[in-house]
Amino acid sequence: MKTLNIVKNDSGLERYAGAIEARYDYAKRKELELTGGTQSLADFASGYLYFGLHKTPKEWIFREYAPNATELYLIGDFNNWQQGPEYQLQNIGNGVWEIKLPLRAMRHGDLYKLMMHWKGGFGERIPAWATRVVQDDYTKIFSAQVWEPSKPYEFKYKKFKPNCAPLLIYECHIGMAGEKEGISTYSEFRENVLPRIYKAGYNCIQIMAIQEHPYYGSFGYHVSNFFAASSRFGTPEELKELIDAAHGLGIAVIMDIVHSHSVKNTKEGLGLFDGTPYLYFHDGARREHPAWDSLCFDYGKNSVMHFLLSNCKFWLDQYHFDGFRFDGVTSMLYYSHGLNENFTSYDDYFNGNQDGDAICYLTLANKTIHEFNPNAITIAEDMSGMPGLAAKIEDGGVGFDYRLAMGIPDFWIKTIKEVQDQDWRVGHIFWELTNHRSDEHTINYVESHDQALVGDKTIIFRLIDSDMYWHMSKIVGGTTYMLDRGLALHKMIRLITASTINGGYLNFMGNEFGHPEWIDFPREGNGWSYKYARRQWHLVDDHDLKYHWLGDFDRELMELIRDVKNFQATPIVQLWDKQDDQVLAYQRKDLIFVFNFNPSQSFTDYGIIVPKGAYKAVLNTDSKEFGGFGQTDDSVVHFTQKDKSLDSGKEWLSLYLPARSAVVLRKQK
Repeated sequence: MKTLNIVKNDSGLERYAGAIEARYDYAKRKELELTGGTQSLADFASGYLYFGLHKTPKEWIFREYAPNATELYLIGDFNNWQQGPEYQLQNIGNGVWEIKLPLRAMRHGDLYKLMMHWKGGFGERIPAWATRVVQDDYTKIFSAQVWEPSKPYEFKYKKFKPNCAPLLIYECHIGMAGEKEGISTYSEFRENVLPRIYKAGYNCIQIMAIQEHPYYGSFGYHVSNFFAASSRFGTPEELKELIDAAHGLGIAVIMDIVHSHSVKNTKEGLGLFDGTPYLYFHDGARREHPAWDSLCFDYGKNSVMHFLLSNCKFWLDQYHFDGFRFDGVTSMLYYSHGLNENFTSYDDYFNGNQDGDAICYLTLANKTIHEFNPNAITIAEDMSGMPGLAAKIEDGGVGFDYRLAMGIPDFWIKTIKEVQDQDWRVGHIFWELTNHRSDEHTINYVESHDQALVGDKTIIFRLIDSDMYWHMSKIVGGTTYMLDRGLALHKMIRLITASTINGGYLNFMGNEFGHPEWIDFPREGNGWSYKYARRQWHLVDDHDLKYHWLGDFDRELMELIRDVKNFQATPIVQLWDKQDDQVLAYQRKDLIFVFNFNPSQSFTDYGIIVPKGAYKAVLNTDSKEFGGFGQTDDSVVHFTQKDKSLDSGKEWLSLYLPARSAVVLRKQK
């Protein structure tokens, strides 16, 4: 076998070539086993068209996979929730149960479940392939719901193709996206938040908590019903309309997909679906996740592969999502779930700790997704840094388009918490932000929803702390050193993180303007309050407050990046790195980025070696329009100065660099 490209591209992987080739070969064998060599993976992943409830012109057809069941009945509004022979399913072989009913047997909106019998027991179950699950307002019980509206939603933009180069992601949660102290809806998001995202300049939204989950406070990560869009936020038609509206604005829509684990619940989820603990999950010691109080899928089973691959295709096909951010990938990759692992050398990735079945599943999931939609976007949430995760499958990778650069927010938090401003090392900052594998694209971000949760702190809170509560008004309260420092660094940190991308950039909703509150979902400890499970958009809209300065800066930053075609693919050329001054400069195409992280010293006539020409400021963190002090005249055109000692084509650019500020200059034509 020829050497795979990820090994060719990294000599450090040569000693692990056998392991990499083995995982590649395993994925190829498994694909052949699943498809029989007679169909594509995308065709194979069509379980949702067979299982579950379907209405044909003549009848209802329902099928379920429950190999351990001895009897199976549909119960619901249509039969007073009583099992009876007219609603009894038949075992048609290979663990599949089926029933065909006349059209009069049920109607749109009816609630239903399965009454599952097995040797030694029975219980009510929500069908595994249910596409609509709702919770009763009074009893709080979840049930499947017949969903066949008389006027199903018709997509207007059926051939949407994402234009995301670079990918600029606005991470959001539908329920907490509104001002009200309650759960917001798909329609409210479409009407009120989507226009904000468009105006802010992002070209992709990543929606959390789409798959149905029994506990709202789980942030959507304890999924019970994998094919059902959360009914808390509205109907399937309203979610489809939201996605279609985003496409109309040129915005791609991806979802957080949770295939790393499942909620333990049996009444709502798949826990003991047919009476066995191992239908979808591992049995024994590997069944329960040691840190998440959840169940771990057994990716070695072909039936589980079929279920999860079909789930990927379902959301692309039925809802027109443009891709996925796969949650908890680190937990899937390793038998240890990545817990208490340091991942400091390549040995840590190839030491027998890898779950080959999970890696195979992720590889085939990426292939399935891209077979069905070649323009789909896939992102891996992995903190381990496994080589090849975001490399092409044919090169020996797992096939993700991007991986989250999860070390970057950790780096910023550690720097802010532990390093005094005067000791910030600009060269180290640059290295952390640009240390990407050459054959893998990453998503840079300063903070995601993780850093906004109770028990953690957003960047703005780490920088400003309680001064936010008293000094964010332009009219009263004045300012403080902490506030001025925080506003300045908030902009600088975002500028340097976004401008060093090699793939994309992510921001969690509201963080771009320094949303002042953490996220705390309703729970017993806070009196079931929604006060902190919302976004206060009026803060950024009120120009008597200082939040809009940060929001305005972020919008201009996104516009600057989008204005350069394939910005993420342009080379980053370091021009200057002087730690004594804490000054850093680098170039991307015709843009020069200059940072003075020095907290106290401004520099007059500071010289930086750049390609000769004329330069003009196009974005400045110190501009008054962004809450800065306006210490430079950005209308001035800066001309480089000759120096015989410099290489041909290089000259000195002389600038005034205020303390704790950054400027972006564009070379004039």
